[in-house]
Amino acid sequence: MQSSRGFQFYIFKMEVLVFKTSVESNEGIQKLKTSLDALAGSGQWNFALDDCDKILRIKSRSVHPAIAQKLLHDCGFACSELED
Repeated sequence: MQSSRGFQFYIFKMEVLVFKTSVESNEGIQKLKTSLDALAGSGQWNFALDDCDKILRIKSRSVHPAIAQKLLHDCGFACSELED
């Protein structure tokens, strides 16, 4: 936490969240695009469909992994966070 002129504010570091998913096609990505853009911002997420784990990466300072997992589950996809 930092202080400036009596105001306190927090600086959150940018994190990259990594998930194993069941998304297998560009059609699946398009199904999720609007929701992922709203969650993390356009250009702040990507899929690696050529990876055996169908990886989703999200760059964010504020997205909680459970929210991203719920979003994918609600759209019919499996999703689990991969730990470092």
